[in-house]
Amino acid sequence: MKKENLLHSKSYAFAIRVVNLSQYLNNEKKEYVLSRQILRSGTSIGALISESEFAQSHADFINKLNIGLKEANETKYWINLLYDTKFITQAMFESLIEDIKEIIRLLVSSLKRLKNKTVV
Repeated sequence: MKKENLLHSKSYAFAIRVVNLSQYLNNEKKEYVLSRQILRSGTSIGALISESEFAQSHADFINKLNIGLKEANETKYWINLLYDTKFITQAMFESLIEDIKEIIRLLVSSLKRLKNKTVV
């Protein structure tokens, strides 16, 4: 039995939330530009993590996770902007920002461990 990959499952669940958020922004708020931005960055995190599972090398694996981290940081920016421009409620903001911060922490931790393995 394969052990569940926490980073993979958290980023996939977050991507689902981002898709739903994008639909909400389009349908309820009639906001199309920001919704497209957060949809792109928020779903690419999980896609990059998934892609890293078949990386061609250790360096490629680290590179995919680094790009995922950049996308997560960008997504955090869009969440903050959506809140500050009143497109999402405080409850939505708090839930989304906590999720993305957790994904960022997991990515940073994973990358530190991987880079330490490379140095040793």
